[in-house]
Amino acid sequence: MEPKTTWTGTVGRTCNKLLVQIVNGLALAKIHPNVLTFIGLVINIGAAWLLALGAFWQAGLVIIGAGLFDMVDGRVARQTGQVTMFGGFFDSVLDRYSDLALLIGLLVYYGNINRPLYVVLTAIVMMASVMISYTRARAENTIPQCKVGFLERPERVVLLIIGALFDRMAPVLWIAAILGNLTVVHRMIFTYQEAKRLEDAQTRVPSASNVAVGHSSL
Repeated sequence: MEPKTTWTGTVGRTCNKLLVQIVNGLALAKIHPNVLTFIGLVINIGAAWLLALGAFWQAGLVIIGAGLFDMVDGRVARQTGQVTMFGGFFDSVLDRYSDLALLIGLLVYYGNINRPLYVVLTAIVMMASVMISYTRARAENTIPQCKVGFLERPERVVLLIIGALFDRMAPVLWIAAILGNLTVVHRMIFTYQEAKRLEDAQTRVPSASNVAVGHSSL
């Protein structure tokens, strides 16, 4: 029995084929992946400018365009054998600049229309955006991995696109502020639990060794 074809599956396969063709074209053009990452940042700065002007649906389309570069830079790096430790670092740093640029655009917009509540709300979202990344980076100096929490970067970008395209930025900011800070708290709790588990495991190992030594001396 053949698997049932759904429209969502068809759209997904079509988008993936298009993405593969774009990656192949960029690989043939020999464009360095770090250049693609930088272009994505420049496009996001353009989107931030549109947000500052209140041109939300136009900004939403531009953010989608920037997201395309965010999706292909890593694939191009792998396909052309240009994956480097610095490339991953560079991509992560420019992603943070892109996120903050978009939120600065919203800060300017709400400041210009004299909506202090939403200026503060946007600042809270900005704080959460930074802390989500920071808690993971800091946690992974202590534990192997900390990717828990719902509101990672892709989800934050999708929320901004929805808010911009459908002129629902205010509720989107409330959602991002609440879920963003809950993600930070979740990562803190997870890191505490994992760090305690690792510490307890290290404490048990010497104890077991001491018991073994005691038996061998009898």
